[in-house]
Amino acid sequence: MAGTIVDFFGYRAEDNSETALSAVARNLCPFIHDTCNKTLGRDGTCSGVCAVRQVSSNQRIICCPIRLYADDYRILHIIAQKTFGVELNLYSGRAAVAKAVTEGGAVAVFGHRWGGELRLPKRNGVGNYFADWVLARLDESGQLKEFTSIEVQTIDTTGNYRASRAALIDGRRVEKSTVGLNWENVSKRIIPQLVYKGQVLQREPLCRSGLWFVTPESVYSRIIDRLGGDENMAFGYAPQPGALHFLRYDYDETVPMSDGTPTVLKVIGDSCTTVEQVQSAFNRVRLPEAGVYGNALKEALYG
Repeated sequence: MAGTIVDFFGYRAEDNSETALSAVARNLCPFIHDTCNKTLGRDGTCSGVCAVRQVSSNQRIICCPIRLYADDYRILHIIAQKTFGVELNLYSGRAAVAKAVTEGGAVAVFGHRWGGELRLPKRNGVGNYFADWVLARLDESGQLKEFTSIEVQTIDTTGNYRASRAALIDGRRVEKSTVGLNWENVSKRIIPQLVYKGQVLQREPLCRSGLWFVTPESVYSRIIDRLGGDENMAFGYAPQPGALHFLRYDYDETVPMSDGTPTVLKVIGDSCTTVEQVQSAFNRVRLPEAGVYGNALKEALYG
């Protein structure tokens, strides 16, 4: 595989503005207004890579979940309003309790740089499971009334993008490297995690609207393909315990690109199904023809 970096430290690879160059020099992520926390290998170097493009495609693929936290975590406000049906201010963890009393209600946020991740019970006594985000609605007396959980997932890269990264640092040059995309992770890790966490939440009396899954459209498309396509799925469910909401992001092609400003993302879809539907679709996905392993072995052995 071969590809290039298209978003670097929050700005287009072609962006030579002082703002974009300063972000590289300071290892600054403009979406969290702090040092990029995505590291490159074991040396701890800040990666800075937000999105890549494969040579065989013009599609920009977001590979850092922090990229979805643009506009001061706008994603959290969108989901809070959709879930709770009211406009409430969001506050970090326990700070929301006092704010709820003075403001007639508030949303407590647990997650990245807010109130810390909440750990879920271990499965079969092993492994640690965390919720990326939990939004909890508090009433005017500061009491917990309901909550929802959010998983955020982009796509992991394969290969190596060091050559592309070095070229951007040295003269803002766009050059190819061996970077690829780990689409296999969709079925190996993402879908089983969604099913497990969705089932855990289904047993929570105060989680009345289910689990939210926020992802780029490209990742969502691969998930649906792995589940057998749209014809193998059922959407249109109302929010309910055990619901699974797919909130999809992509680049907003209607907004002109400008130097010194990150490219704009937008919500392009919000589909609701259930954990049971996902699990059932995953189990009944179409299989290849019988004998594919044997045929592959014979081809490898005898040509």
